[in-house]
Amino acid sequence: MNIPLVDLKIQYQNIKQEIDQAIAEVIDSCKFINGPGIEEFENDFAKFLGAKHAIGVSNGTDAICLALMALGIKAGDEIITTPLTFIASVEPFILLGIKPVFADINEKTYSIDEDKIKAKITPKTKAIMPVHLYGNPVNIDSISQIAKDHNLFLIEDAAQAQGAEYNGQKAGTLGDVACFSFFPGKNLGAYGDAGAITTNNDSFAEKIKKLKNHGRQEKYTHDIVGTNSRLDTIQAAILKVKLKYLKQWNNSRRQIAEKYKEKLSTCGQITFPEETIKAKSIYHQFVIRVPNRDKVLEKLKELNIGAGIHYPIPLHLQPALKFLNHKQGDFPNAEKASKEILSLPMFPELTDEQINYITENLTKIINEN
Repeated sequence: MNIPLVDLKIQYQNIKQEIDQAIAEVIDSCKFINGPGIEEFENDFAKFLGAKHAIGVSNGTDAICLALMALGIKAGDEIITTPLTFIASVEPFILLGIKPVFADINEKTYSIDEDKIKAKITPKTKAIMPVHLYGNPVNIDSISQIAKDHNLFLIEDAAQAQGAEYNGQKAGTLGDVACFSFFPGKNLGAYGDAGAITTNNDSFAEKIKKLKNHGRQEKYTHDIVGTNSRLDTIQAAILKVKLKYLKQWNNSRRQIAEKYKEKLSTCGQITFPEETIKAKSIYHQFVIRVPNRDKVLEKLKELNIGAGIHYPIPLHLQPALKFLNHKQGDFPNAEKASKEILSLPMFPELTDEQINYITENLTKIINEN
């Protein structure tokens, strides 16, 4: 049996006719840039989340960059975030001259520990950006209160959380702005790069719309200096089709996660991240912690089980961020997790037979170690 970490082909095959038709309609119209399908997807996505505005952009990294620009956060300012995430979360900070300030993770949820945020606040702090890691929303109540008490913006990195909920409210509607990625492997994935920004603030939305399109609303009238970060019309058409299935796919992921937990619960050496209180995770990744992680991963791959690691090197230890002058031991929870976390195959079409194959072999491997 050969089981990939994520299977994009089977998903495409299940909705092939709709996807092919949507792409063909864009090509036939020749409206490749700023076509009507973009606004249609934006409206659908905003309605799905319960957000006032959704603005399609070129990718999740640009989404963060544009959000920072719209909020007026600039060179010399600081933003507090987590060290356990993909580097795209903080690349826009660096490019804009903003300093990322890390707060260690909660060892149970793997997300930023809200109890460690206050100590990181300085006069230069302008925002807190929690990451809804692996599709599990952070404890937004506590973080939102800290942001309000210190007059800080709250930015959601919701790149992995399309449809996740906190206290019945969807990720993407919990802060001042939220940033989404539609990288192909995401729960809602395009067939290339794509992203979105959501907000309930009219002025932020207006500025983001200009920033993503060369600072303009009219073709040759540029009100501000912007970028070229537009969502591609073909990707918008694909996302519009796939959005109809997202709730169903997310429910399937939750069911698969429960099956994983049930079948692996007897193996005492495996631990699972806790779902945040009030949260409903959509399991972008199904992550466990195991001893001898690298050896376990190697043996799983020998059995054609496509496990992976998200993420093996915390951001404060990344070579590209050496200038921040962090050292080993600065964020012990993140460092320990990065040595033990293991992502198992997770996609909505994963079968019981595949789950049994994965869990039986994983249990055997761990018991033999």
